[in-house]
Amino acid sequence: MTYFDLNLNLTSEDADLKAAAHTFAKEVIRPISVQLDRMSPEEVIAPASPYWDFIRKAYTLGYHKLPFPEVFGGPGLTPFQISLVMEELAWGSFGLALALNTTLDAAVAMGGTELHINEFTIPYCNCTDGSVVGSWAITEPDHGTDTLMAGYPSFRDPEIPAQCRARLDGDEYVINGQKSAWVSGGTVAKTVLLMCQIDSAQGHAGGGMFIFSLDRPGVSRGKPLDKLGARELNQGEIFFDNVRVSKEYLVVGPDRYEEELGAHLALTTPMVGVWSVGLGRAALDETLAYARERRQGGRLLIEHPNVQQSIFDMFRKVEAARQICRAAFVYNWSNPPQKRAPEYGFAAKTFATQASLEVTSSAIQIFGGNGLSREYLIEKLFRDARATLICDGSNDSLSIAGGNTVARSYPRTA
Repeated sequence: MTYFDLNLNLTSEDADLKAAAHTFAKEVIRPISVQLDRMSPEEVIAPASPYWDFIRKAYTLGYHKLPFPEVFGGPGLTPFQISLVMEELAWGSFGLALALNTTLDAAVAMGGTELHINEFTIPYCNCTDGSVVGSWAITEPDHGTDTLMAGYPSFRDPEIPAQCRARLDGDEYVINGQKSAWVSGGTVAKTVLLMCQIDSAQGHAGGGMFIFSLDRPGVSRGKPLDKLGARELNQGEIFFDNVRVSKEYLVVGPDRYEEELGAHLALTTPMVGVWSVGLGRAALDETLAYARERRQGGRLLIEHPNVQQSIFDMFRKVEAARQICRAAFVYNWSNPPQKRAPEYGFAAKTFATQASLEVTSSAIQIFGGNGLSREYLIEKLFRDARATLICDGSNDSLSIAGGNTVARSYPRTA
């Protein structure tokens, strides 16, 4: 791993973190991801699956707790260092990088109580055997990115019914409904960050954020989702049938849900962008290696001007995506909720995911027929890249939400 990095302030510690993550991605993540990609969703999460080998090894090295401060048992990395490591992990596999996401406890930093920290955050950070797996449940069968569009007019429409609701009953909330098959970790998670409606008069804005364990009466799971890309990432439905949760497990209520959701997305969307940069870079690396060995028309592919032009276009997109994603990630992860800029996260996510799709598509064109064969990694990378345009919000809807924010808030002041 010797690619050039334009950041002039890269320290020896930064370089060491990046190199260690790349070695793990190359020696552990990449081989396991290829194995899992060819399995059924049920086989991926079976007890003897290499998925659990990956989880245990990643937890042992602490890659599941990258954003956490040392006081909670995390590594205490800077936002810049977190982005460096996450890009390398996603170079190995976008899906497995996402499987390690700590979205579950990101809400704790937004207002979680000492109860959440002691019961969920610290045990999660201290876990080294992969036994504590989290999930983030927000999308519903009839609701996708519209549940993420904080600030957009439809977000407060009371005529749009939610499919998962919580009502207060004494000192407990009673939760009923369903979260869709796109819940990452949905069929294997032990804990959940659940976002569901509490006050229907406010539409989606009347939601709440809960963090609780899933080992309670009334919780059931669907079957693991069989999908086109990121097949190594477990996803599946979660059903709630009169599930009772102490009101102490409510992190954010309807009074500030819309504001905190925007702050939350300001963290998650540039993270998806960073992972997409890693994916795109993997496709560029595979293409360069192939073009330097494959002969066509009497010479190596890499010697053909049209191939060089295409490779440069791929390089340009990966490098541009890295800059916007890294900047948005560092800015939003360095600031408190009220100072984050969700539109920059949306810009990073939509730009980088589109870039990764274009880069992997160009790679297949250079590979020719071999690019369509499962013998070569590029076919998998293309499918994974296509999935990123929908992951954590579809790009078209996020662009509408981002445009609405820009229209209302610019020019911003520091």
